[in-house]
Amino acid sequence: MAGDSATTAGQATGAAANAARPGWRGLAADVAGDRQMFRVPWGKAMMWIFLLSDTFIFGTFLTGYMSVRIAATTQWPNPSEVFALTIAGHTLPLILIAIMTFVLITSSGTMALAVNYAYRRERGRCAALMMATAAFGALFVSMQAFEWSKLIAEGVRPWSNPMGSAQFGASFFMITGFHGMHVSAGVIYLLIVARRVLAGRYERTGNYDIVEIAGLYWHFVDLVWVFIFALFYLW
Repeated sequence: MAGDSATTAGQATGAAANAARPGWRGLAADVAGDRQMFRVPWGKAMMWIFLLSDTFIFGTFLTGYMSVRIAATTQWPNPSEVFALTIAGHTLPLILIAIMTFVLITSSGTMALAVNYAYRRERGRCAALMMATAAFGALFVSMQAFEWSKLIAEGVRPWSNPMGSAQFGASFFMITGFHGMHVSAGVIYLLIVARRVLAGRYERTGNYDIVEIAGLYWHFVDLVWVFIFALFYLW
């Protein structure tokens, strides 16, 4: 018994020493011991790292788009004309893009409410709002698919464009397609988390961090669309 007590005391002393160890060795010991750093859960930290890397990718795409457009030697198509829709005999410029933007911004609001209800342990409302967010995302992707089909029917391709500069098609399909892929993945992600919330999976552990992590991803997707909207459709 005395030996066990001495062993336990030694382990506690060793743990305390590791916790108090300064410098890089202390940092390495904390990481190796799976200690929480900066009071941020690992899931949230990993999502921030992923979003940072994704920011570089989208930033590269948009910077490349601006460079291509500035350097284009042929006329760049006018977005107000290319993305116009004729409704009841009236041509409305960018009407579909405006609706898509409204839908995506609204989904950010429903996602924020879902996170709020998650931390208040109201899992029914949280799951319902997450499903509503996913529905908005699916609607956005559907409208984007319609936009793609319209341009393809008008002859726009990644390698050619009857409306002007050939680089227009490549830039459009690459940037909006990559963003649409993120939205589609987010819809699936939100539905999975919402189903688990509704089933009470996180209620048992009392940890709803996953809802906030999903919200971080969704808000990032919405923010990226604001830049795409400004640079691609308004410029």
